[in-house]
Amino acid sequence: MPAPPPPQLPAPTLCPLVPADAPACLALDRAALGGLWSLEQWQRELEEEGRPGLGLLRGSDLLAMASGWLVVDELHITLVAVAPDQRRRGLGRRVLQALMAFARERGASRATLEVAAGNGPGIALYGALGFRTAGIRHGYYRNGEDALIQWVSL
Repeated sequence: MPAPPPPQLPAPTLCPLVPADAPACLALDRAALGGLWSLEQWQRELEEEGRPGLGLLRGSDLLAMASGWLVVDELHITLVAVAPDQRRRGLGRRVLQALMAFARERGASRATLEVAAGNGPGIALYGALGFRTAGIRHGYYRNGEDALIQWVSL
């Protein structure tokens, strides 16, 4: 008799990120992006009004997150991260779409972001959501890689 299939995990829950989430954000940032921000930077990011952050959680595990700055009528997306073992499941798309919808509800008409020129999966995700490259920031990243400046109408 074949073994029963493993139990299905509950779907991740979308929720706003708050200052108490800073340690989880730092851990996901390190695992997914190599540690872009310090704990202090995460705490400041999550405390400031006008800097929305959304996460996808399963229980207490932060699986994906997206954050940005609302400036007048624009959303500047500062970060999208998905836990390495959770990639290719649509979590990045889900959390980014939710962040864009949140910004649109608050009057943003456009969104922008920078993506590493060699980040094929990121470029594909953003392209699928309508982002288009409008310029290049040469040597933008710590490793000297160029960033593509991308925009989309919300």
